[in-house]
Amino acid sequence: MSQPSALPGLEPRLRRVPREGGGERLELSGPWILRALESRLGELAPELARHATDTGGEWDLTGITRLDHAGAMLLWRAWGGKRAPVLQLRPEHEMLFKGLSVHRRRPAPAGRDWRSPVAGVGESVIAFGEHALQFILLVGRIVIDASRLLRRPGEIPWLEISANIYRTGAQALGITALVGFLVGIVLSYLSSQQLKTFGADIFIINLLGVSIIRELGPVLAAVLIAGRSGSAMTAQLGVMRVTEELDAMTVMGIRHTVRLILPKVIALAVSLPLVVAWTNAVALAGGMIAAQWELGIPYSLFAMRLPEAVPIANLWLGLGKSVVFGIAIALIACHYGLRIEPNTESLGAGTTDSVVTAITMVIIVDAAFAVMFSDIGTF
Repeated sequence: MSQPSALPGLEPRLRRVPREGGGERLELSGPWILRALESRLGELAPELARHATDTGGEWDLTGITRLDHAGAMLLWRAWGGKRAPVLQLRPEHEMLFKGLSVHRRRPAPAGRDWRSPVAGVGESVIAFGEHALQFILLVGRIVIDASRLLRRPGEIPWLEISANIYRTGAQALGITALVGFLVGIVLSYLSSQQLKTFGADIFIINLLGVSIIRELGPVLAAVLIAGRSGSAMTAQLGVMRVTEELDAMTVMGIRHTVRLILPKVIALAVSLPLVVAWTNAVALAGGMIAAQWELGIPYSLFAMRLPEAVPIANLWLGLGKSVVFGIAIALIACHYGLRIEPNTESLGAGTTDSVVTAITMVIIVDAAFAVMFSDIGTF
């Protein structure tokens, strides 16, 4: 029993008619379109395939009132992907089967191009050169504007500088104290476990003093400031780019470097050494507590021996390179902020690149200081 058609009263039909010379002629009528075929596809497909096995069979498609690509494809597959030998159809349906008879080659899979790695390296080099050129131009503009402000102290943006010092310095004391205190405890605890083995408990003061004051304190504070304040600077300039505030400042004759970039550079150059000194003190306090717990070293002995164990040159070296860290973080943050395009996707990518580049530059600069001043601060 046949299933009801999707189009009541208009359904695809087929009828077998015996021929005089033997064999059968299959007459198709009605609409052979997708909506009419979908409910009878399971019934019609086997019938068409069975008649297609008769090599002498005829196909009469002149009774088809409507034929679309789905109906033509159903017949084409029943014929085995080729035109039936004996076929009658309307002229307007001829183009459907001609299109199916055209052999379409699948596109060959793209092979691996050996030039792709070379092109990728070249693009990276060009992008790095573009970044370096724009960074140098930014530094040059800052130097020119700073020299102009030195001749006119009344135009120095003191309000912006003080606001940036507060945001990058005072507001960062909490997180740097927490991280520094925990790092001091961990470093002291792990070091004391090794020093106890050799009976060199007293040298925990030397180890903590030199490592924190000379290396860990400045680098730890710089990394935290790069992630906290550097990202905020990039995002601020990026939002101003998206909202066209930078263009408005240019129209009003206000230089970006004077009102936005130079205050950030000066603020970080001033605030980061102070944050480093604060982080050193809190980290040494954490190390002092852990040393008293693990090794029984009194707080008074730790505080008395610390100036003797750590030459003062280490302190000045740590504070000096923190100034360079601050300038580098501010310049990189502003550089990426000015490069952000007026869309939100570029804002997120630029902020991420700014933080990663700033942290990487901090580590590179610290390694350079370690090599250049390896003989300073030692007995």
